[in-house]
Amino acid sequence: MAGDRIDITAETVRALVATQFPQWADLPIERVALNGWDNSTFHLGARMKVRLPTAARYALAVEKENTWLPRLAPQLPLPIPVPVAIGVPGQGYAWPWAVYDWLDGETVSSERVRDPKQFAEALAGFLQTLWTIDTSGGPPAGEQNFHRGGSLKIYDAEARASMAALAQHIDGPGALAVWDAALAGSWSKPAVWVHGDIAVGNLLVRDGALSAVIDFGGLGVGDPACDLVIGWVFMDEAARAAFRARIGLDAATWARARGWALWKAMLVMERGIVLNGAERPAAEAIRTVIAEHRREGL
Repeated sequence: MAGDRIDITAETVRALVATQFPQWADLPIERVALNGWDNSTFHLGARMKVRLPTAARYALAVEKENTWLPRLAPQLPLPIPVPVAIGVPGQGYAWPWAVYDWLDGETVSSERVRDPKQFAEALAGFLQTLWTIDTSGGPPAGEQNFHRGGSLKIYDAEARASMAALAQHIDGPGALAVWDAALAGSWSKPAVWVHGDIAVGNLLVRDGALSAVIDFGGLGVGDPACDLVIGWVFMDEAARAAFRARIGLDAATWARARGWALWKAMLVMERGIVLNGAERPAAEAIRTVIAEHRREGL
């Protein structure tokens, strides 16, 4: 679905800011070095950023983030982005957009993490806290966040099509076993807040330690299994074990999490999507997920 994404230029951002927030019109605007998929992000001066959805389906997150991030931020152990201003369509740009304070840090990579186990435990602690926050009135998992926190069954046909397309490149029976195990269970406890996209591009580090969590476009209320995918696409075995031990969720939740990881990796591999270089190659992530599933005898 890349065809409906648009390219957003610094000139467009400059015109939007000058028209709607003239107090910042003289600040320099520059595209960030590592741009996202759902949104294009630009530096606005030294201490702010402008974030603009690249397609209509991503624009749904702007109002949601403006509503909920200011409420979540004071309750979390690490900084998260909080909008300081919300822009409206204009200058040929069709959707709402937002200005945020800049959060210091570098995108996580294995070279930038001082202690992988400590990093894994810090991330687990952040997620545990997120999952304890009152969800009253929160947006349920669904189209607004691409079903993060919802049932993997929504992606069943897509996942099976990917398995078929990759039959010559992956362990098909192993992948099917992982997928079937993921679909066999469901979250039976009260729904919790989920970030929805805990990926390397959305985690910042400073001085070798986790320093901030960004990009809450996938925010919703539901099953936390989707927030565990980072364990297979970034962490090594020891860090993943520490992550799992600190999280403390049951085996069925980890089985669903492996399903989320498998689904993502297969799509990336099938479609040739180029991920942030800090992520493990999709084929390796698929092998890791299958091997873990087999070790657990599921």
